[in-house]
Amino acid sequence: MQLHTVIFDIDGLLIDSEPLWNEAATELFKTYGVSLTEEQYKTTTGLRTREFIQWWFAHFAIPDGERSGAEKKVIQLVLEKIEKKGKILPGVPYIFDFFHSRHFRIGLATSSPPELIDLVVGMLGIRGLLSATSSAEGLPLGKPHPQVYLNCAAQLNSNPLSCICFEDSFNGLIAAKAARMKCVVVPEASQVKEERWGAADLKISSLQNFGELHLNMMNR
Repeated sequence: MQLHTVIFDIDGLLIDSEPLWNEAATELFKTYGVSLTEEQYKTTTGLRTREFIQWWFAHFAIPDGERSGAEKKVIQLVLEKIEKKGKILPGVPYIFDFFHSRHFRIGLATSSPPELIDLVVGMLGIRGLLSATSSAEGLPLGKPHPQVYLNCAAQLNSNPLSCICFEDSFNGLIAAKAARMKCVVVPEASQVKEERWGAADLKISSLQNFGELHLNMMNR
């Protein structure tokens, strides 16, 4: 089926927010007298805030009654940090222009809450290019479950087989492939050589490296 729809993740793909999520988590867990290593944090990249908190609260045996407040606190901290020092990642203006000029339907599908979507869309100046946004926050299951991608495709009136997704996390990659969509991964530099990215249709080092040849290849 011919590709005519593109769906992007947000965190770590369009904006350099993963270190800011890490900072917020570090500040939160410090209040409980525990800390995450960089490697521990990476194992839960791509999960929703609720799942992230649940996983590490169980790991560190932090009382369940603290979870709701901790989730809200992390989100609040991240929004503040993104607004103050969030950086747009290389190739973002290029990739949106690339697909807009080819009349693709464009959407966003993320594990992050709607407040973060609104903030980042405003920072990137892409509101007029988007036809749909989808958050997994209120869904029964987040990435790697495909529902957030399927919901976005439905909002765009697109068959999943006509969609190409861009992701930076392994959980996101699995979600896109489970939705039967093409997936381009743009891993963090320190993870780019990991074999697990072989599940993707294409791996590139930056959004600005995607071009007409790649799109033609995926349309075959």
